[in-house]
Amino acid sequence: MNGAAMFKMTLSMAIFGSIGFFTGKTGIPAVELVFVRCICATLFLGFCWFITGQHKVEVWNKREVIQTLICGVFLVLNWVFLFKAFEEMSITVAISIYNLAPIFVLILGSLFLKEKLTFTSLLAIIVCFLGSIFIIGIQNFTSLTDFMGSGFVWALLSALCYALTMLLGKGINGLSAYAMTFVQTIIGILILLPIVSFDVFRDLSGSNWLYILGTGLIHTGFVYYLFFDSLRKLSTVVISALVFVDPVVAILLDTLILNFRPSILQTIGILLIFGGIIYTLIKPGTNPKMEV
Repeated sequence: MNGAAMFKMTLSMAIFGSIGFFTGKTGIPAVELVFVRCICATLFLGFCWFITGQHKVEVWNKREVIQTLICGVFLVLNWVFLFKAFEEMSITVAISIYNLAPIFVLILGSLFLKEKLTFTSLLAIIVCFLGSIFIIGIQNFTSLTDFMGSGFVWALLSALCYALTMLLGKGINGLSAYAMTFVQTIIGILILLPIVSFDVFRDLSGSNWLYILGTGLIHTGFVYYLFFDSLRKLSTVVISALVFVDPVVAILLDTLILNFRPSILQTIGILLIFGGIIYTLIKPGTNPKMEV
């Protein structure tokens, strides 16, 4: 067991878990925050890619490059939708729904990749579906407008886009993780540039800027470096266990600092969702959750 790699992976997941807390302190909307994140990630990871010399030995396969570009679109949408969910609902609820991504991988894999959907896989999907109903508190919404404005749809879309990112990334083996992320964040900058409102950056406090830069440099650049540096030195089983550090930290920060108190039904929903997810992560042949 590689102790240094385990520490780096655990640290990266713990920092990932605090991104919802940081997001709420930046004072800027989701699109603009993701734009800054893409810029910081491009600069930081591009620098790491360069100084490690990995850029000299990259194998640029046309199919893989196109696949990486498409992955980049879904990765950026995943970030935007997740941050918009943070704007509308508690971090705990948003993160729980977001972590349904492995369940979407099972469903999409069975529909489009003709992967066999076993009885236990189907059971995990049903359990997570029930959990999502409990956690969102569907009985509290008196109209479709209330439901659409709750943030549930944004969180669900972020999970779906993340699942698509994972599925499309499965066939990319030639490019290094640095190259993949560099290309994807460049795509993010190009996609978001026409719709970014630079007016939101006016009149921000020093504290806002610290959280904005922290989200870009720490949660994206530094954390991705730790994640990628440790990823290939650990077994799938270890990674599958350590990814739960992310939601645990997010939920702890939400309850201890932001004073979120889940209802009994929401607590049951959280347990059902993560119970179903545990199965998908330990199931042989299922990719573990990657970065946020």
